[in-house]
Amino acid sequence: MVAPVQNSTAAATQASTMTSQAADTQDRFLKLLVTQMKNQDPLNPLDNAQVTSQMAQLSTVTGIDKLNATVQALSDSMTAAQSLQAASMIGHAALVPGKQINVVDGKSDAALELTQPADKVTVTITDAEGNVVRTLQLGAQDTGTIGFQWDGKNDAGDAVANGAYKFSASAELSGKKSTPTTLSYGLVESVSLTSFGPLLNMGSLGDVGLDAVRQIL
Repeated sequence: MVAPVQNSTAAATQASTMTSQAADTQDRFLKLLVTQMKNQDPLNPLDNAQVTSQMAQLSTVTGIDKLNATVQALSDSMTAAQSLQAASMIGHAALVPGKQINVVDGKSDAALELTQPADKVTVTITDAEGNVVRTLQLGAQDTGTIGFQWDGKNDAGDAVANGAYKFSASAELSGKKSTPTTLSYGLVESVSLTSFGPLLNMGSLGDVGLDAVRQIL
């Protein structure tokens, strides 16, 4: 829980540094302009339009620097907020893209994500060697996330051993086939803070970004 606080402190420090740099740039420009005016040719003095143009350029550069500092501070603040959100998920189950389905005493759950309706949805479950263990027919389904359960039995009606299995899915609409996104349930074990944002470490499901989470239990 210390990392988000450190991120916020770093963001404030960076914003302060960038503001100081913008002020230094402005001071150097003004000193240069004053020196230029002091040493101008009396017979050919600086034109008012030139001075105005240079001041406008300074104003533009200073405005861009301040905008960059503000955007960076907002980005760092969002990263800190995401880190807090991710840390609060440790120990919770989450539904994320994956092809794994776990059987525990005849109970297993997984889900699919359809981008369009389907007249027919088929789920195929395989073991570690790729052998088909069970084929499930989910019938017609609407667009969205579809949860389903497997009773832990093979096509012959015999209970399979506890453990991890793989599953895939196919959908069909008016004779046209498509491949739904498969979703797996997993436990959030820890959180890693990276330059791309926080990643949820979900054991055998691997590392998953916050934007990939479909559901939190």
